[in-house]
Amino acid sequence: MKTTVFNISRVELKKKDLPSQFNEEIRPDIIKRAVVSVLNSRRQKYGASPGAGKRASAELSRRRHKYRGSYGFGISRVPRKILSRRGTRMSWVGAFAPGTVGGRRAHPPKAGKIWKKDVNKKERRMAIRSAMSACVIKDIIKARGHIIPDDFPFLVEEKFENIEKTAEVKKILEKLGFKEELERVSNKKVRAGRGKSRGRKYKKIRGVLIVVSKDCGLLKGARNIEGAEIVVVDKLNAETLAPGTNVGRLVIFTEPAVDRIEKEQLFTNSPIIKKQEEKIEKKKEVKEKKETKVEVKKEPKPVKKSVKKSK
Repeated sequence: MKTTVFNISRVELKKKDLPSQFNEEIRPDIIKRAVVSVLNSRRQKYGASPGAGKRASAELSRRRHKYRGSYGFGISRVPRKILSRRGTRMSWVGAFAPGTVGGRRAHPPKAGKIWKKDVNKKERRMAIRSAMSACVIKDIIKARGHIIPDDFPFLVEEKFENIEKTAEVKKILEKLGFKEELERVSNKKVRAGRGKSRGRKYKKIRGVLIVVSKDCGLLKGARNIEGAEIVVVDKLNAETLAPGTNVGRLVIFTEPAVDRIEKEQLFTNSPIIKKQEEKIEKKKEVKEKKETKVEVKKEPKPVKKSVKKSK
């Protein structure tokens, strides 16, 4: 698939072929699995205290001659604690058991529950490729609610990565045709329900995602734009490309980011990892140094003859 490369002021520079990662079949089922896995890994474990509701001394015997026992009183076998007594007559109140005041819960949430859901490595990479290919199809992007220009998808030149000012980034995005999209995303609503008092008062819309090739000035420049997100290409995952398991997010790739996807074969089953390359190069250098060294043979030291002294 061919796309156009624009400069910052929306002038067409050239046409460019997208790498094979953008030609993957769209699989919503695999994308959903990968997104759920990412969301589950963020969850904080929670649960009731193991001793909650079990702190009362509520032992009650049913033996016949046991002192303070409940034999012969015609009451149920609920564990009870003694509030007061008069002689051998006790004033019991139910405790410890579920359904009693201050008792334990029947099936409380356990802090030891494992929330993590593992996904196969190849399956996760396939989900990313599938989500990337959906981000290039105009009809799917529009169906998700994004407002895009007619000539989308396109790439942006390398200069875009060097901009550090938020105001400049906003102007460039407006020039590229995303003014209406930024206005749409700027609206935020107050959440209905209990979440208001739990640190998530507002509901925000996910807007444009900018993908860059490396750690650059644009990471600071674009992070404060409402609804926009920015990420380095090797840190892409299924959740950023398809939030809420819904494919077709509006993604702007820079030209060097696409070049890096192609060069390093990112998200394929045989990615070229930089660290591995560096290790191989270092090993080669060490071998070459060893070969170039000329082995100098040390001459053996002369043996000293022991001369016997005459008495």
